[in-house]
Amino acid sequence: MAVIPVELAGREYEVRVGTGLLADVAGQARPFLRKHQVCIVADENARAHWGETIAGSLGAAGIEPRWYDVAPGEGSKSWDSLARLTDWLLAQGVERGDHVFALGGGVVGDLTGFACAILKRGCGFVQLPTTLLAQVDSSVGGKTAINTSAGKNLVGAFHQPALVLADLDTLGTLPARELRAGYAEVLKYGVLGDRPFFEWLEGHGEAVVALQPQPLEQAVATSIVAKARIVAEDERETSGARALLNLGHTFGHALEAETGFSDRLLHGEGVALGMVLAARYSARRGALSLDDARRVTRAVDAAGLPAEISALGLECDGRQLADHMLHDKKMDAGTLPFILLRAIGEAHLARDVELADVAAFLDEELKAH
Repeated sequence: MAVIPVELAGREYEVRVGTGLLADVAGQARPFLRKHQVCIVADENARAHWGETIAGSLGAAGIEPRWYDVAPGEGSKSWDSLARLTDWLLAQGVERGDHVFALGGGVVGDLTGFACAILKRGCGFVQLPTTLLAQVDSSVGGKTAINTSAGKNLVGAFHQPALVLADLDTLGTLPARELRAGYAEVLKYGVLGDRPFFEWLEGHGEAVVALQPQPLEQAVATSIVAKARIVAEDERETSGARALLNLGHTFGHALEAETGFSDRLLHGEGVALGMVLAARYSARRGALSLDDARRVTRAVDAAGLPAEISALGLECDGRQLADHMLHDKKMDAGTLPFILLRAIGEAHLARDVELADVAAFLDEELKAH
């Protein structure tokens, strides 16, 4: 098992990566189980796979799980869902000193974390991420949010978990497409700040996606170490360091918006294609070599992820895609910073990007590929 500390000013928590963690959840999370019952907010599919395992561990320790099921999909990150969940937690008598457990992917983690951030002005929560994307990204770092009609993740709070248990056994229950979508976030850490890791993934990515134990644990742990370091440096995304984690997201969120935040394009797929577009746009500006841009494209394509806009069958132009970016939460004084590349492993924040130029670039991409 790998144990990765997330070190923040005045407080610290652990991310544990390994197998058998949910089967021992009562032991792993013992300090956060102070009553004879615990509230667990669970993705319906995750509970179907892991509910009995968790209940068995808790039951052996004399603790009763109280379940709240959440339907899979981004539709559950809504005002209505948040209201229903907070009302239920209040009805269960959750106190400020309690910890609510979140079992599932990023949707459940975001929704539960936000509910815990506002419940009685803040109670604790423990992340039990069951998707690769959640394990290496959304469960670590304290960003919680819901979606609104104006866009994705525009209402939320920074609220750090008390513990993250990334049980690699859970990844064996994922559909292949969802696993590949999570791998996009793994690849992102190499592209944005760790060229040796990117090169390692070029040779071992297939083994990671095949869930071979040693490469899988190494990839997940390396990704979490990278995120923990950035979060510790810039917890609330004020210095620019944490913004680098948004590599691929500005383009990706625009594509997600154009596809209606639906199963036409999973979040990780949007990030993967967004990284390709960020690399190509960086090359177009003369900041990145064409060879590095092509390597990013090949790595995304080799993982079975979309590497061309044409794969989405969109009926729009570059201006429409760029317009979606106007709702990006990174907008600052009317301008939108972009995460671009100088080299693989060297991302930077560009504040001089004109959306009209991005629109023209996207028109070229829509027509050329």
